[in-house]
Amino acid sequence: MKIAVLTGGGDCPGLNAVIRAVVRRGEQLGLEVMGIREGWRGLLDPPQHDRLTREATSGILHLGGTILGTSRTNPFKKEGGAEQVVKNIKSLNLGAIVAIGGEDTLGVATKLHGMGMSIVGVPKTIDNDLYGTDLTFGFDTAVQIATEAIDRLHSTAESHNRVIVCEVMGRHAGWIATYSGIAGGADVILIPERPIDIDRVCEHITRRHKFRDVNFSIVVVAEGAKLGGGGETKVSEKLDEFGHVRLGGIGQQIAELIEKQTGFETRSTVLGHIQRGGTPTAFDRVLATRFGVHAADMVSRKEWGKMASLRGNQIVSVPLAEATAKLKTVDDAFFAVAEVFFG
Repeated sequence: MKIAVLTGGGDCPGLNAVIRAVVRRGEQLGLEVMGIREGWRGLLDPPQHDRLTREATSGILHLGGTILGTSRTNPFKKEGGAEQVVKNIKSLNLGAIVAIGGEDTLGVATKLHGMGMSIVGVPKTIDNDLYGTDLTFGFDTAVQIATEAIDRLHSTAESHNRVIVCEVMGRHAGWIATYSGIAGGADVILIPERPIDIDRVCEHITRRHKFRDVNFSIVVVAEGAKLGGGGETKVSEKLDEFGHVRLGGIGQQIAELIEKQTGFETRSTVLGHIQRGGTPTAFDRVLATRFGVHAADMVSRKEWGKMASLRGNQIVSVPLAEATAKLKTVDDAFFAVAEVFFG
C-alpha cells in the first residue's frame, strides 16, 4: 500500500522523529511512504510530494522543525478545496494519510475521514491542549526551554531589584506557563483559564517584597491570558484560515500595570518562537517515535479515523472525533499546586 504523511500547523520539536518512525515501521509492514509538502496545502493543486525512504530520513531524529515543511492551510476554507484534496488523494493512489498536527490539522483530518478518506492522526502541539492524549510531543521541549529562560531571568531580576514578566506560548491553555512556572520558581503564574485580577497580582508581589525581605519577583504569563473581563491581547486582527488571530503583548501590558500600581521597576520578556525551535528533548524524541510507529501500525490494521494517544505509559488508538471535540485545559486541582508558591 502507498501512504502519505504530512505535518500541519506550527512547527514543533519531534516532528521529524515521527516522520522517521512512520517510514521505518512502514517499510517493515510493506508500506510505501510519500511525504506531502506544507501540510494540507500539499494536497491541493498541484499536489506536492516526495518519496520517503530509510535513507532519505536518516539523521533527522534530533532535528527541530519538519523536513516536509508546514502551513496553516484549511482546505475547507477554500471553494472546492476539500473535494480537490479527495481527488488528489485518489489520483496519487494513496491508501491512507498520516496527519501529524494539533486541533486544526486533525480537525481537517476528522472531516476528510467523514468524507470517506482513510486517515490516521498523530497529536502534535507544544501547548499540550489536545484532548484525548495525556501528553503531546513538543510540550516537554517547550517547557524545558521556558524553564531555562526563567532561571536566567531570576539572575537579572535579583541583580537589578526588578519584577520581570515572562510571556510564554499558550493560546487557550496554560500548560506551558504552569509547568515552567512551577519548575522555574515563578512567584505568579497567569493562564487563559483564569481571568487576571491585576490587583491581586500586585498584592502578591507587594506582600512578597515587603514582608519576605526580597527585592525581586518573577511573573509567568501565557500569551492567551486575559485581563479581568477583557479579551485576548492581539498583535494583529487578521485571521488565519482556522480563525485565529496573532496573539502577543499581554506580558508588556501586565508589566506596565505592575510598575504603575506597585512602584517596583518592571520589565517584560517574550520567549515566542524560541520555545518551539531547535533540538527536541529525549522525552519528546521517544514519545514522537512511539507515536510514529503506532500510526504505521494503525494503517496496517486499517484503524481509520483514529489518533495515536498516550494514556498512562501506553500508546493506544482513540477516535479523531473525540480528540478534536474540545480542548484540554489546566484543571483547578493542578493549578492549585502552583498557587501554593504565589506571593
